[in-house]
Amino acid sequence: MYAIIEACGKQYKVVEGDVVFFEKLDTEAGKKVNFDKVILVSDEKKVQVGNPYVKGVKVEGKVVSHGKGKKIVVFKMKAKKNERTKQGHRQPYTKVEITAIKLPAAKTEKTAEKAESTEKKTTTKKATAKKVEA
Repeated sequence: MYAIIEACGKQYKVVEGDVVFFEKLDTEAGKKVNFDKVILVSDEKKVQVGNPYVKGVKVEGKVVSHGKGKKIVVFKMKAKKNERTKQGHRQPYTKVEITAIKLPAAKTEKTAEKAESTEKKTTTKKATAKKVEA
């Protein structure tokens, strides 16, 4: 089973047990994180696509650590003017381990059958009551 979630302005494909690098989240290491903006959920049987999000589905994760990414160099230059600036940047990230993808509790077949049988009983009682009044 996998899900596509929206977090930090980006979309991520996650599976239980994956370790995902998100942009910096304001959560301490070791704490749980819930992502409720689930765009798509797929299991062996069917695929659910949200409009814009799938209702009742949550993805749970655990913050492993915080850190900084690889350094990139930003170099700006204006030709023939002897203007040069060199700058470095390291993007902060949060490392999250996906622990569970929780689907909404679906009705079992037995509860669905019970609900149908009670609906049939109430409609037959109403019909017989109307005949007696006439």
